[in-house]
Amino acid sequence: MIKLQRETKETKIEISLNINGSGKSNISTGIGFFDHMLEALAKHSGMDLEVYCEGDIYVDYHHSVEDVGIVLGQALYESIFPISNVERFSNAVAILDEAAVECDIDLGGRPYLVYELPIDGAIKDFDMELFEEFFKSLIFNAKIACHLVLKRGRNKHHIAESAFKSFAVALRRALAYRNDEIPSTKGVL
Repeated sequence: MIKLQRETKETKIEISLNINGSGKSNISTGIGFFDHMLEALAKHSGMDLEVYCEGDIYVDYHHSVEDVGIVLGQALYESIFPISNVERFSNAVAILDEAAVECDIDLGGRPYLVYELPIDGAIKDFDMELFEEFFKSLIFNAKIACHLVLKRGRNKHHIAESAFKSFAVALRRALAYRNDEIPSTKGVL
C-alpha cells in the first residue's frame, strides 16, 4: 500500500493505492463525474484506490483533475518500479454501447502519451479536455507509455468511461505476473 499527499495553494490531495487489491475504492474530489471515472479505474484495474481532493473547484476543475493525476501517477510509479516479473506490454479495448476506446501500455519507464480522444464539449460541467490533462499528468508521473485512441463513438459520457476502463484493463494486464525477472532484452528498465 502506497500513501502519498500533495498540498499546494490550489489543492490538497491524499491518495492510497494498492495495485494488488480487489478493485475497492473510496473517492472524494468534489467533482461527481471525475469520481465516477476514478471508481471505474479502480474497479476494472483491480487496484484498491482511495482519493481525497480538496481543490479550488470554485475556479474550475483543472487544478484538481491535473493534481490528482500527478499524485496517482507518483503512487503508480512507486508501486511498479523497479519493475520485474510483470508482462510489461498490454492493450485493451473497452466498449460502452456505441463507444470503443483502445488503450496500449508499456511499463518500460519511458513516459509518453498519445491521446486521440475528443477534447471539445463537456459532460454536465466537466470539460472533455480535462481528461487529457489527467492522463498526461498520470502517465508522465508514472513513467509509462500509453496510447489512448477512440475507435468509434459519439456519446461523450460513453467515450470517457470507455477510456478509463480500457486504461484500467490494460494496466491490470501489463502488471500480470510473468516468470522472467526483467521484461527487457537490455536486462534493465
